[in-house]
Amino acid sequence: MEVREIRALITLMDEYGLTELEVEDRKGKIRLVRGSNSSPAQWEATPAMRTKTPTSSRAARPSHADNSAAPPVASGPLAELAANQKVVESPMVGTFYRRSAPDAAPFVEEGAAVRKGQTLCIIEAMKMMNEIAAPVSGRVVRILCENAQPVEYGQPLIVLETD
Repeated sequence: MEVREIRALITLMDEYGLTELEVEDRKGKIRLVRGSNSSPAQWEATPAMRTKTPTSSRAARPSHADNSAAPPVASGPLAELAANQKVVESPMVGTFYRRSAPDAAPFVEEGAAVRKGQTLCIIEAMKMMNEIAAPVSGRVVRILCENAQPVEYGQPLIVLETD
């Protein structure tokens, strides 16, 4: 990955307010993590990329870095999920869409019954539309994102109640 490509990824992170972004291509893999502005860090890249740029207020770590930080604790409505409820999380960073086109009907509404494999929403990432399918059959309890909202990896999207 070239420096101009890394800069484009940084611009993408700034544009969508992302704190973390991981990209893999035939040249290698890079993981960008925004650090605090008070402690400057240096960009690093995986060995396959052999690219370094000047010191910045953001930090990038190779994908094999130790990520031993505890996952965030759920709060609000997600903290009180019933045993038969499942959260569908975003498998990638991108933009959440409830419908296939601006004038189309939403894929699902709250209260709608869904079957396993049915499309729940779309995540657009790098101009690719990725359909997110229901992992189980059940009923949509809650849609947690607004249409055209930027989402991050692992962000809760929809709560399903299983049959």
